[in-house]
Amino acid sequence: MNHDNHPVLLIDRGSVAINARQILHDVSIKLDSPDMVTVIGSNGAGKSTLLRTISGFHRMDKGRILFCGDDISKLAPEKIVKRGILHVPEGRHVFTQLSVSENLDLGSYLHYKPSSAQYQRNLAFVYQLFPILQERRKQVAGTLSGGEQQMLAIGRALMADPKLIMLDEPSLGLAPLIIGEVFRILTKLNEEGLPMLLIEQNAKLALEVAKIGYVMERGRMVLHGSTEDLRENSMVVESYLGKQEN
Repeated sequence: MNHDNHPVLLIDRGSVAINARQILHDVSIKLDSPDMVTVIGSNGAGKSTLLRTISGFHRMDKGRILFCGDDISKLAPEKIVKRGILHVPEGRHVFTQLSVSENLDLGSYLHYKPSSAQYQRNLAFVYQLFPILQERRKQVAGTLSGGEQQMLAIGRALMADPKLIMLDEPSLGLAPLIIGEVFRILTKLNEEGLPMLLIEQNAKLALEVAKIGYVMERGRMVLHGSTEDLRENSMVVESYLGKQEN
């Protein structure tokens, strides 16, 4: 099947209920290659639930998720990873008792053996992007700084040759200089052709780096368009940008 004419990701009127409480309501989103799409919204809007649903951890009670034209709505999380959707969760969730290199190994385990040439190419690519990880490859991940753990979480996802990478609050808890470095690398990866879906509490930053933006409120998409247009939208400025625009 030729997937070239399909969006990388298409969510068609998806609804999700968790413990009998409706979290997502008729959510639709489209991501074309090689766009970076961001979803902004306040805490509790349903943004993380959206990513966890795409990753297979929640089931939609209505709607469907298409990845490169194929319906993945009912696939298990490990099968979604094998398709090429990698999720960098909020809080990074590295394996704190394992070394940096062991964390990277786990990112690749569904795809390549450490003895394979592709594994070695991916590892070299990750170390080129994040030289600090190579320096600290034998160090236990729990002793890394927050910024280094975020780099490790991204590197772990890259070990699986993602066709789409989803990031949940990558700037959370990081110092401004580290945020700048992390987003410089994410922008570089996107410019080189890696599609991204970005959830980011820092709306100003998200709307600067992404091409397309969606605004989510109480589990519904209430606005979407180019990030250039959203930065000029009075509702977005008032609710999410505010004094940052001055």
